[in-house]
Amino acid sequence: MPYLESLRVFVRVIELGSITAGGRDLRMSPAVASNRIKDLETRFGVRLLNRTTRKLVPTEVGRAFYDSARRVIETVDEAEAVVSGFSGNPHGALRVTAPLGLGRRLIAPLVPKFCDEYPGVEIRLRLSDRNVDIIADGIDLSFFLGEPQDSALKWRRIAECRRVLVATPEYLARHGTPARPDELVGHNCLLLRYPRSPEYYWVVQTPEGPQKLLVNGQFDADDGDVLTDWALEGRGIVNRPHYEVAEQIASGRLVEVLPANPPLPSQFGVLTPHRRLQDPKVRLFADFIARETRRFFG
Repeated sequence: MPYLESLRVFVRVIELGSITAGGRDLRMSPAVASNRIKDLETRFGVRLLNRTTRKLVPTEVGRAFYDSARRVIETVDEAEAVVSGFSGNPHGALRVTAPLGLGRRLIAPLVPKFCDEYPGVEIRLRLSDRNVDIIADGIDLSFFLGEPQDSALKWRRIAECRRVLVATPEYLARHGTPARPDELVGHNCLLLRYPRSPEYYWVVQTPEGPQKLLVNGQFDADDGDVLTDWALEGRGIVNRPHYEVAEQIASGRLVEVLPANPPLPSQFGVLTPHRRLQDPKVRLFADFIARETRRFFG
């Protein structure tokens, strides 16, 4: 269905802001994606996009056409989902996002196994510790650690994720081991930060209740694995999910700091746009990840 495929290309190009990105997302070359857009413009006899060397902007008619084209694609996808549910043979692409550490350790290793069980499904996994606009980017499932903020999305809790403060024995020997939560303020704390990042403080558990600490440090990063690497080099104290540093704690390379006052646990869950809930492959993938990752959060 060349026309429907051209509509998909147009919608993704608008959503991702470039022909190259839209084509890549649909696994086609920029040249092929560009030809799809030209086919639509030829069909209607109007320009849908204004192209410059720096950016791509939809024309007035292009913006109006995008709204209608997106509804057409959503309707077709919903119809296919209904048929897949009856046939028991889900197929099509799933766009999945997750934070880097979570995605690398838990989600990515399970993708091939899921596709073995459901060979008609294609998984398009995008990993980033930055905030993702799930609706605008056309994401089907977004796995997260933390608390969901967007009330326009359906969220499902999978497990509670224990967090720990850790540092190397060498760092603690040089700088001292905190005996109380407030002593963290005087240490080099390695923070996960990026534009609009919510983590500019840590919250630890105490007998009196949660205690908020405005910690700071010499450097920060937007990649949790970088923070762990810095901690392993003896650069400071880091706040990480336990499953990500369990091996280093067991080997003695990292030591838990303030074990009686651990950080508040994170929620491991998945966000899904409401319109995708009836697609059986969305539910199947969420159920599969929940089942297969249970052992990490026991």
